[in-house]
Amino acid sequence: MLYVKIYMNFLKRVMDMYLPDFRVEGKKALVTGAGRGIGRALAIGLAEAGADVALLARTKADLEETAAEVRKTGREAIVIQADAVKREDVHNAVKTAAEHWGRLDIAVNNAGMNIRSKALDVTDEEWQTIMDTNLKSAFMVSQEAGRVMKDSGTPGRIITIASVAGHVALRTGVVYAATKAALIQMTKVLAMEWGPYNINVNAIGPWYFKTPLTEKLLADPEYLQEILDVTPLNRVGELEELVGPTVFLASAAGSYVTGQTLFVDGGMTIKGF
Repeated sequence: MLYVKIYMNFLKRVMDMYLPDFRVEGKKALVTGAGRGIGRALAIGLAEAGADVALLARTKADLEETAAEVRKTGREAIVIQADAVKREDVHNAVKTAAEHWGRLDIAVNNAGMNIRSKALDVTDEEWQTIMDTNLKSAFMVSQEAGRVMKDSGTPGRIITIASVAGHVALRTGVVYAATKAALIQMTKVLAMEWGPYNINVNAIGPWYFKTPLTEKLLADPEYLQEILDVTPLNRVGELEELVGPTVFLASAAGSYVTGQTLFVDGGMTIKGF
């Protein structure tokens, strides 16, 4: 019994020393595309890990639903109805959050979309829409948040949701892939430039996860089987499995990680099509 007691005391000391590093207690975060899917899961996950969260998206009803879940954790939620591709909206959203809390510690670039056209069928309008939503919005949010973080003098974390499509070649979605590859490279350059300001910039590269946007695709047995055939874990990801990597990169546990893309893909990028 004595040895058990000694071990338990040791284990408690270890947990007290290191587990707080995997939390974001009292941090102030902004998440784009927070109304549904990945953005909603990450906003709630950050709140569960201790952060207050500003929620940004175009549809207020969706944001209110996310805010209600955030508040159940005991953390504060700010609802900001805004379009992440409009500079004025982004500027005002970051300003609102920063002025409300006096600082901004974490920014998550999640807003994104895809139009599944084959390369020969892509229109100029489709090109511009995807570029603006996936790439331009992430840069503007990073830029506006980066200014606030630089001026605050406290550690900042910027996390962008990229994709395996930015790293390996898929069969279609050339514009989407181009934006995601650009986000991965943007992450590296911003990490280089903003490292001296104590701002860590990283990306997460998901494969297929169960979201409202992928629901119809994954309902097709043949399509799903193609996904599983190139995924060593032989399953589609659950949204909760993106929360841990995000909290890690946002927390003190990830303080020496910057310029990286963490692929959360069930092993897909080590196998590919």
